[in-house]
Amino acid sequence: MATAKKAAAKKKPAAKKPAAKKAAVKKTVAKKAPAKKAVAAKKPAAKKVAAKKAPAAKKVAAKKAPAKKVAAKKPAAKKVKTARTPNAAFMKPMTPSAELAAVIGANPMPRTDVTKKVWDYIKKNKLQDAVNKRNINADDKLKAVFGGKKSVSMFEMTKLISGHLK
Repeated sequence: MATAKKAAAKKKPAAKKPAAKKAAVKKTVAKKAPAKKAVAAKKPAAKKVAAKKAPAAKKVAAKKAPAKKVAAKKPAAKKVKTARTPNAAFMKPMTPSAELAAVIGANPMPRTDVTKKVWDYIKKNKLQDAVNKRNINADDKLKAVFGGKKSVSMFEMTKLISGHLK
């Protein structure tokens, strides 16, 4: 630690400073010289400072943990206050086209049920790609729905299905 102080003291006079600041630097250097005798006294003090910093870090960590608990309570309170209502647009019965009706049936049903029935058809006939699960390999019925495409991603599938609903 003493060498670090000496290095810091050497760097300060090297920088150009006004005369008043140089005098202050010289005074601090003069004060540090007698302190070398009390180096043994400063080392235990430094250990005390380090010891004090560690509990302070623990206190900060202890303070953060209750803050997380408070944050966890807030969303739970919001769920209790407001009940979620379904979006009317999703629940509106839609009539499937003839191509889509061959897969899910001709009865009008909400978009959510259409998606469920298409996925049931895909899983029943094992049309999901084995290597890339996001891709759907179309059979003859689904090729008509997918516009003649042999393979479609599940995100593109929803777009293509929405075109077959009225």
